[in-house]
Amino acid sequence: MDYGHELVFGTFLTPAVEDAERVIALAQLTEQVGLDLVTVQDHPYQPRLLDAWTLLSVIAAHTQTISVSTNVANLPLRHPIVLARSVATLDRITGGRVELGLGAGGFLDAVAANAGPRLTAGESIGALEEAIAIIREVWSAGSGGIRLAGKHYTVAGAKRGPAPAHDVAIWLGAYKPRMLALTGRLADGWLPSSSYVPPEELPALNKLIDEAAVEAGREPSAVRRLYNISGRFDGRGGFLQGPEEQWIEQLTELTLTEGMSTYILASDNPEDIHRFADLAPAVREAVATARASATATSATAVADTASAAVAAPSFPSSAPSSDAAAGGRGNFSVVPTPPPAAKRSAVQPWDESERPTGPALDPKRVYTPQQLASGEHLIQVHDHLRAELEQIRDLVEQVAAGSIGVGQARSHINTMTMRQNNWTLGVYCETYCRLVTTHHSIEDASLFPRLRRADPALTPVVNRLQEEHLVIHDVLEGVDKALVALVDGSGTIDTLRTAVDLLDDTLLSHLSYEERELVEPLARLGVM
Repeated sequence: MDYGHELVFGTFLTPAVEDAERVIALAQLTEQVGLDLVTVQDHPYQPRLLDAWTLLSVIAAHTQTISVSTNVANLPLRHPIVLARSVATLDRITGGRVELGLGAGGFLDAVAANAGPRLTAGESIGALEEAIAIIREVWSAGSGGIRLAGKHYTVAGAKRGPAPAHDVAIWLGAYKPRMLALTGRLADGWLPSSSYVPPEELPALNKLIDEAAVEAGREPSAVRRLYNISGRFDGRGGFLQGPEEQWIEQLTELTLTEGMSTYILASDNPEDIHRFADLAPAVREAVATARASATATSATAVADTASAAVAAPSFPSSAPSSDAAAGGRGNFSVVPTPPPAAKRSAVQPWDESERPTGPALDPKRVYTPQQLASGEHLIQVHDHLRAELEQIRDLVEQVAAGSIGVGQARSHINTMTMRQNNWTLGVYCETYCRLVTTHHSIEDASLFPRLRRADPALTPVVNRLQEEHLVIHDVLEGVDKALVALVDGSGTIDTLRTAVDLLDDTLLSHLSYEERELVEPLARLGVM
């Protein structure tokens, strides 16, 4: 699910004692290249690491615009009242550039060895919940003293203030169910690391946060989803193991499908920071385009529904019930996108009549808006792929008609989602092919196994969808070969058009079939 948050990009620097000046320089570089946030870990029991709050204060003094945060602050060794006042003081001095990453204190023995409280994991979560309440009371503008008789913290009349310059966000580093539930109830953000929570595990943990938020009377979107990430630009496959184009595709996909919206690069390599900053605008643009497309599609659907309601004739009492007229869909209002009526290609890579179907929809079942959002989200992701495919087709036709040449095509591409300054038509199309492949890979590795486990009756459908992924992969390779031939002069625009026609038929047919079979199970099973 895309929670609609503005995208933020930052760095996660190692606060090594022996490289203090370099750490500050890397923080300055983070600002200079246009990133938004610099963070450092907080392990007060480690003498090889600089004190986090002292370091962040110096970084803030050596920068002008970038935000700073702990990633995450060690609560057991930082009393909540002192921590709240430290955060507020630095936020006021910097004009509102401080956020608070906060943790329960994962290294319990190290905390105890440094005169901190010896707590169990469960007790540390209870202490964190009390501390959040205290911190927010310190920051509040209320009158009177703070009084809280907790199990771990007792505050008897402490004065409030100072208030921070802006509403400081509290981001929790959380991995286990109790901490995730606490995040959903109370936090402004969730801050996991990809080394502990790989992308395929995000849906299940996001679901726990969302459920806790709803139970607490909050919107799930009230919790920003942050992600500490690491990778290699010279890697060969896998999550963030490849060139910038792969990073763009995968981060865009995570935003649109899992709602991650703050990406924090764990690297002390200046070149990595430069390259990360260079790709950030492309991710922002890709997400913005997908969101705009989804909004336009939704607005069109609403307008069409309203028009239909106005123009609809009245039926006699013998007419079918509304449920029957809707194909027995009951109150399931998510409408899959139908496939195109006509085929563009003479090649038919599969027999659509052999596609299996899943369990029939129960017309009496009632779905909540949150459940319906899962299916709507799948359609939004697919609409993004459809819109990008249409842009490719339009560009190919313009080149074929001679209305624009390759040079002019480049300037068009600079306004499109997957742009980079020197991309040509071929590179744009090639990148789109990788975007489709990445989307299918995430489904194969994460979504489909969960659907099989949740409802074995869906297994034939899921198996067929995976088989079609393999066929589409071959079609994508055909497009790639046509692009290579066009670029080196051995092929023609007609060859590329033919390859894109086949991609159009296979991909749009597949997306429609997937929506037809999965939007209801996604809502019913709570899998996304």
